[in-house]
Parts: sequence; structure tokens; C-alpha cells
Amino acid sequence: MSAGNITSVLLKILKWLGITIASILFLMFIIPILFPGQISNQVKIFANKHLAGKLDYKKTHLTFFRHFPSLTVSVDDFLLKGSKPFEQDTLLAAKDVSVGINLKNLIFDQEIKIDEIYVNDAVANVFVNSKGQANYNVYVSKPSEKPKDTTEAGASIKLDLIKLKNWNIKYNDHAANVLVNAKGLNYTGKGGLSEDIFDLETDLGIDKLDFALNRIWYAKEKSLHADLITRINTNALTFVLRKNELRINELPLKFTGFVSILKDGYNLNINAASEKTTIKDMLSVLPPQYLSWVKDTKIEGNSDLFFSLKGRFSEPKNQKPDLKASLKINNGSVSNSNAPVPMNNLNMDLNVDLPSLDTNKLLLDLRNLSFDLGKNNKFRAVVRTQGMDEMKINANIKGGIDLATLDSALGLKDIELKGLMNTDIQSNGIFNLDKKLFPKTKGYFNLKNGWLKTKYYPNAIQNINILANIYNTDGTFKSLGVKLDPFKFDFEGNPVFVNADLQNFEDLLYKIRAKGVLNIGRIYQVFRKEGFDVSGLIMADLSLNGRQSYATTGQYSRLDNRGNLILKNIKATTEYLPKSFFIKEGNFEFENEKMWFRKFYATYGKSDFALNGYLLNTINYFIERKGTLHGKFHLKSNYILVDEFMALKEGDNKDKSLAVEYAKEENPKSSGVVIVPTNLDVSLEANAKKVEFKGLGLNNLVGLASVNKGEVYLKNTSFDIVGSRMGIDARYQNESPITANYDVALKVDNFDVQRAYKEIDMIREMATAAKDVKGIVSLDYKLKGDFDGNMKPIYPSLEGGGNVNLKDVEVKNLKMLSAVGNGIGADAFNNPDMKGVDIKTNIKNNLIHVDPFTFKVSVLRPSISGTTSFNGLLDFRIRVGLPPGGWIGFPVVVTGTHEKPKIKIFSKTGQGIMDALYNTKSNKVIREEKRAEKKSRAQQRKDKRAQERKAENAEKQVSRDVKEK
Repeated sequence: MSAGNITSVLLKILKWLGITIASILFLMFIIPILFPGQISNQVKIFANKHLAGKLDYKKTHLTFFRHFPSLTVSVDDFLLKGSKPFEQDTLLAAKDVSVGINLKNLIFDQEIKIDEIYVNDAVANVFVNSKGQANYNVYVSKPSEKPKDTTEAGASIKLDLIKLKNWNIKYNDHAANVLVNAKGLNYTGKGGLSEDIFDLETDLGIDKLDFALNRIWYAKEKSLHADLITRINTNALTFVLRKNELRINELPLKFTGFVSILKDGYNLNINAASEKTTIKDMLSVLPPQYLSWVKDTKIEGNSDLFFSLKGRFSEPKNQKPDLKASLKINNGSVSNSNAPVPMNNLNMDLNVDLPSLDTNKLLLDLRNLSFDLGKNNKFRAVVRTQGMDEMKINANIKGGIDLATLDSALGLKDIELKGLMNTDIQSNGIFNLDKKLFPKTKGYFNLKNGWLKTKYYPNAIQNINILANIYNTDGTFKSLGVKLDPFKFDFEGNPVFVNADLQNFEDLLYKIRAKGVLNIGRIYQVFRKEGFDVSGLIMADLSLNGRQSYATTGQYSRLDNRGNLILKNIKATTEYLPKSFFIKEGNFEFENEKMWFRKFYATYGKSDFALNGYLLNTINYFIERKGTLHGKFHLKSNYILVDEFMALKEGDNKDKSLAVEYAKEENPKSSGVVIVPTNLDVSLEANAKKVEFKGLGLNNLVGLASVNKGEVYLKNTSFDIVGSRMGIDARYQNESPITANYDVALKVDNFDVQRAYKEIDMIREMATAAKDVKGIVSLDYKLKGDFDGNMKPIYPSLEGGGNVNLKDVEVKNLKMLSAVGNGIGADAFNNPDMKGVDIKTNIKNNLIHVDPFTFKVSVLRPSISGTTSFNGLLDFRIRVGLPPGGWIGFPVVVTGTHEKPKIKIFSKTGQGIMDALYNTKSNKVIREEKRAEKKSRAQQRKDKRAQERKAENAEKQVSRDVKEK
């Protein structure tokens, strides 16, 4: 071929190549212009059909250039809310979300096939509450009852690629007590994700990973990288781990096995191993505060880690898999340049076996833990335990260590240790608290001339000397003995010493001597922990001698407990209260079975307390497994603010129970209820100048209060409220941090109705008609019910009844009565004479049932009975008695609402009110009250009698529930 022909051919090729490229570029620009409406509409239709959570975004794009060469639909500022009951919470927020469109299906089939998903710069909050409800159930699959119409146009998903870039994920599962934080997550998943059987190739990287179980952090700020190939069989729902390489910080792990999803659970066979790695790689998974120590310390030696989980998991069949793990460390060495000798011959052989994930079958086998610190510094431990409630123990621990040498060898930066530590403990047998079994044991722990100093406080705890001996000869609590002689140390120039001789733990014989002054604020700084604050002084001079049974059998004369314990400016917290107690002064005197509170002044927020009295049998409280404190006190206070004690209120206490923390997260707008300790049996003669509760002031409160097994009782208690003296008996019990129940019986005379209406929320909500009433009434009422998460009464939960006496009242322009007056032409109904009238009512299921009562309207004698609801519905019968004496009259029915009453004259047919339904277990209103269907007069009379019987029974039940204490 001539040169000219070659040139001609090349020019033609370049010409057609240019036309092709230009055509492709033209199509890449024109297709987004031709199809944007169709694609955007189909994506929205798909989202609306299949998403239960609310979806929102700002701007849409259709382009080839965001994820070239795919045609992608992209949305900016993507926001997806959670599923019920988390509709207001964000599940996923992302800077942009893109879906790749199959171009062939779009052009030739006019179908939208999504085969790629890209999500960038996202924050995901996955949440499961304590009831097991999850916020991520947003995808709704609705199987059609009709055969599939293959001709119908629409969007579908057939994924080949998922790519996530720069995600922050928080997984918070309150039901399982699991918390996971993953920051800087990048994920790429490739494969025929829509095929029945396919291999999913996964590349996963996480910059910082945190993991906690029961709020105990097992991983903090760990980097993670995973290179995985998983064969997925969607027909059998089986995942086979083919290639699974994982790296946590510097520690490599390999996984093999499979996971099958069954109808009632899972079938698991997973094995993980990190073989022939170094100790330094293994230590890289330690919390971040220790990683600088690992980096700067010379660590040598090999380690092997194995883990397996095998078996079926099924809650209905009560099946759980077996867990096994082992860790081996061989010929390890840890050294620091400043250490006189390194830690050599570090060896560990630990095996864990947990059949059926049953802790009562847990086997911990520490076959060897040993290391040397020179010739005379050796430590050896062999420990084997099996079971939990009844634990078999075989342990042999022996060693003599110079702590200063250990400190230098390890190169510890934040702590300085000195002293000679020796221990030799041998134990073999069964430990069971219920059966009072303790392994046969002989051993001691001895620390001489100890020294402890941390970076948090300039001065050290010095001259620490501990000699503790423990022995058991026959495997029972009876032969168990512990002797502590001495335990002493010096801190800030103040010596402290404790001697203790404890024998026969079946009926503890104790002899304890303690003396010293301890500045716990300063000593706490030595061990400072973020979020906690302890201050104050403890001064002790105690001598405690006796036997446990002397107190329980009333042989108090045989006890010899005496001495003083003085607390000053102590800050203390409890896991159920949001704030700290501040004990300004506490002077306690021990006198045989009693611990007297001679002087006790404390504050809690704005509240103050002065206590005088005693706790009974405090020694047994600390000895018994589930001890209860008994006591009797006089309490005086100038001011108590009950709101401060509500569990979910904000405060300085960071050490809260899991139940309180979870309740706060799940109910961020709730204040919670007051939680009552279950281990108290204490009576109080209370005298408080002012008690305030949710804005309601109770003045000059005097009465008897008691706390017993998580319940609070008020007996013969009275206080001033809105200018009147009210007497009350009551019981209160919390059920959780956000629910509580109560019973109350109250009496009050000379109660100013208008003042009560203006100052008491509950009066305004329960008795809306009181706004039209002026004057003085008396009240005798009994109620029981529940509090909600803000400690407000749940009205549908109320049951009870009582009597209201209208002593000296003026009722003007009450809409219901005015409407009756207008209907019969009697203006006097605008100002009826109700002085001295008794109104008896009963409450149940959000309805107030009013027994018949009669009053005067000029020469008329109206009589009223019927039902109203807390939401204002009316169903009243009025008989208007005519003169003389009201023996002859005519009926009137009032329905409608308090604001818009409806009158029917010469009628006895009203319209009943269907009561509300309330679930006492969940504290939820299942159904609100509503108008009932119209019924015959006979049926109405029958229903009325039934309602009256229910109400009377409810009042009697309330009387029984208000217990005497």
C-alpha cells in the first residue's frame, strides 16, 4: 500500500473517531437535557413507594461527569428521617447522594435501572431504643397481589457497585447495650448484588472506631481496614467468608467460615486468627492513651490470637452458639532505656470457653502468666475458673516484685511506684454466695514501704504498708477468715491506719479499728478521673467489735461499736440523681447497733436538709448481699425543690445508671420522675418551711414520711396551699426513670376556688368550670394514677372519687347553665344559688361521673347528674323542678362541650361518652374518649348504673391502695 493510501486511511479513521467522540460528548450533554424530568420523577416515585421515613433534599443533578462514565442522578444536602417512632430524628444526612443509571435500559427500554450508589460526606445515626424499636426500618417492601406487569415503566434497583466516602456512623443499641462510633468510614462494595449468588468484594477503611458494651469501652479510636470477599447466596441467605483480611491498628486478623440467616435466628461458624504476630502489634489495640507508651517502649516477642463462634442462635428455641478464644504470648520482653533490668520471659497462655454463651458455663483457663525482673523479682500465676453463680476455682499466684524496678522496666510516664510487693495465694474449691461456699485458701499479700504518685497531683501517698492474710480450711464461709494488720499510709502529713480481723463469714465476727484524717479531695486528685469531682475531709476514730447475729437477734448489749466519724464539705453523688449532695457537716457517732446522726447539714442544689436520728444495723447493711438500711430521723428544711430530684434533669453528676442515661437519650425533652432507692427502710418526722413542685408552693409542711422498698409514704401530713391547710395521706413509687404511680387521699377546708384556679395547673385542667366559680369550698377526695415523663398526671390513668362541698360560692355565667336558662327563659340560671351544695363525683378512664345534686334557681329546683370528660365533652341530665317544692318538673339534656353546650328541652335522650382506654403497663393512652353512638333510654340507664358501679369500686380500691405506714 502506497504512502498516500495509508495517509488517506488514517485520515478517515481519525475523521470517524472524531465524529464518534464528538457524538459521545454530544450525547453526554444532550441526554441529561432530554431525560431529567422523567428520571427525577421516577426516583421520587420509587422513594415515596419504598421509604417509610421522610426524605428531603435541596437540588438535583443529572450528569455523566460526577461519576464518569456512569449517568448519575445526584441530590445535594440529602436528609432522611427515621421510621416510627423516630420520625423527627435524622437517620442519614449526606452532602450528596448519587445513583448510577443503566444507559442501555434508559435509551432503548425507557426504564430506569439503578446499578450504582454513591454517598459522600454522610452522617448516619442508627438507633435502637430499650424496647427494641429501631429507626432504620425505612425501606418498605409491598408485595403485590397481582401478577407482575412487565410492561409497566418505573424505577428498579440492580446494584453492581456501592461506594461510601467519608462517613461518620453512630450505632447506639439500648436493647443490647452496644455503642459503636465509626469516623472517617470509606467503603466500596462490588459484585452482582442483585444476583441470586454473587461474590461481594469489599474494601473498608475506618479512621477511628470506638466500641462499648454496657458502657464499658473495649475499643477507643482504633483504625480499621478490611479487604473482604464474601460469597452471598440470597436464596439460602448464606454468607460464606472466602477472603477476609482485617487489620485493627497494627494487628492483622483473618476470618473464615459462614453465616446463614434462618427463619428464627442464625447459623454461625466463624473462625478468626491473628497468628505469628508480635506483642507490639497486639498492644496497638490498647486505648489511645497507652499508644504513646507502646511507641516509645521496646517490646519484643510473639503472640497468637484465636477466636471462634459456632452454632445456632435462636431466641424462640433458646439456642445460642459456642464461643472459644485463646491468647498466647511467648518469650516476651519489655524494656526502657532508664530501667536497670528489662521485664524478661513474659509468657501468657489464656483460654476462654463459653458454651451456648452461658456465663454459668464460662471457663477461664489462665494456664500461665509469668515474667522476671532480675534474679529476685519473679511473678507467676496459674488461674482456672469455671462457672459464674457457682464458680470452681483453682488458683496459684506467687511473686515478689520491686515496684520501682517494675515502674522503670515498663517506662510508665503518668505514675510512679515504689515498694516491695510479695504475694503467695493458693485457692482450690467452689465459690457460691447462696450456698455460702468458699474455696480452701491459704495466702497473703504484703506491701512494704509503698509509694504512689501520679501526674495529677504533686504529692505522693507515702509509707503504704499492707499485710493481708486470707485463709479457709474446709470450703465454707464458716472457716473463712481475713486479717488486715496493718493497713496504713501517710498523705499530706496525716497518718491513716486500719486494722481488721474478720472471721466466720456465715455469722461474721468482726474486730475493726480505724483512725486518721483523710483529705479525700486531694487524694482523689491523685487518681483523677474526668467528669468526677470529690472534695472534703473525713476524720475517723472507730472501734467496731461484734458478731453479725448479735444485731439481727437483738443482742445489742454484746456489741461493742463505738467511736466517731466526722465528714466536712463532702461532695457525693448517686447514680439516680442529676446533682451532687454537698455534706457541709456530718458528725456520726457509733453506739452498738446504731449509727447516730448528731449533726448533719447537707444541700442538694437549692434544697437544704438537717437530719437528726439514727441508722440501725449499718454493719449488716455492708455485710449482707442485698442489705437494707433501717433508720428513724427528724428532718428539718427551709426549702425543698422537688423538681431538682427528677432523674433526667440537667446536673453535675456524670456517673448515672444505664437506665437513666438511656431514658435521657430516648426522651430528651423529659425531666423524668424522682427515683426512690430500694434499699432503704427509713421513717422521717418532716418539718419543711417550703416545698416547691413544678411551680406549686407547699408551705409549713409537717407530717410523717417513710421510705420502704422503693416506695414513699406520707401519713398525717399537712401543709398550707393557696391560703388553706390541706391534709394528705399518699404513696409514691417510680416504675422507671420516666414513669411512676401514686395514690393520694386529701382533705381541705375553706379552699378559695378562684385562687386555686389561677395558681394550680391541675385545677385548671381537671375543673375547667372553676373559672366561673368564686368563693370557698371544701374537698374530700381519693385518687390513684400515673405520672408521665415530666412528672405530670396522666389523666386517663386517674381513678377514684370524692365529695366537693360548695360552702360559700358564687356561680356566674357558667355556659352550660346559661344555655339552659336561655332555653327555658329563666335568666336566673346565670346566677344560681349553690351555697352548701355537695357534689359527689367519680373519675375513671378520663371521664368524671357526677352523682345527682340539687340547687336553687329563683323558685326553681334544678337537679343535675351525668358525665363529663377532661377534654370538655358533656352528657348531663337536668330535671328542672317547678314550684311548689320542685315535685313536678321537666327534663333537659345537655350535650356538646363546656364551651359550646347543646340543649334539648323535654328530652331524656342524651348522647353518651365512650371512655378512654389506658394501658397501665406501657403508660399509654390506647384510645381517647369520644362520643358514643345514640342509644335507647333503657340502654342508657343500664350503662349509667354500670358506670356508677365501676366508679364506686374504683374509689374503694383507692382507699385500699393508700396504705397505712
